[in-house]
Amino acid sequence: EIIVLDISRKYDEELKKKFMNLITEFSENCFVPLTVGGKIKTLKDVSDLMNAGADKVSINTKAIEDPSFISKVSSRYGSQAVVISIDVKKDGANYEVFSHNGSKPTGLSPVKWAKDCQKMGAGEILITSIDRDGFLNGFDLELCLKIKNSVKLPVLALGGCGNWQHMLDAFKKTNIDAVCTQNIFHFTEESIRSSKIFLDNNNVNVRKLK
Repeated sequence: EIIVLDISRKYDEELKKKFMNLITEFSENCFVPLTVGGKIKTLKDVSDLMNAGADKVSINTKAIEDPSFISKVSSRYGSQAVVISIDVKKDGANYEVFSHNGSKPTGLSPVKWAKDCQKMGAGEILITSIDRDGFLNGFDLELCLKIKNSVKLPVLALGGCGNWQHMLDAFKKTNIDAVCTQNIFHFTEESIRSSKIFLDNNNVNVRKLK
């Protein structure tokens, strides 16, 4: 799958139009499931993204501000279309959920928030370690395990992947359902194909390459 997140700080109608055009073009040329998130505030925003070709939407800040929004989207499009993105920072031994592109502390426990999202109709949880994102030094396995053990939903891990062993560790040590990465493909010579070969050789159930 591919996840496209708009993390721009500035946002106006012109930028929104450009992003929507990007998603439309992307979906016309990309034939794997597509999840899109960022700046989703209304049901119309969800509808626009679905019409542009998104299969799922990733919701973060809006869900925190108005938890009932999760149920509204789930009721209209089905829980399989609702991915709740949870951005987390660690402070000592404790974890805290952050909103607004990881800039605003919420006081929420990620475990409790994940459980609440499940009750309100979320279909997946995307858990991101802000502390590790971009550093290529491995996923926060403790965080992944806490979230995976707290819900019955598929859980996706993001933040910190720097090599295939990091992926393997996440699967083997936390039983996570999926791993997400961007920098390893942006800044190295590695490919998706080689990651799948490595995981397959280490007995991780991945879709076989053609």
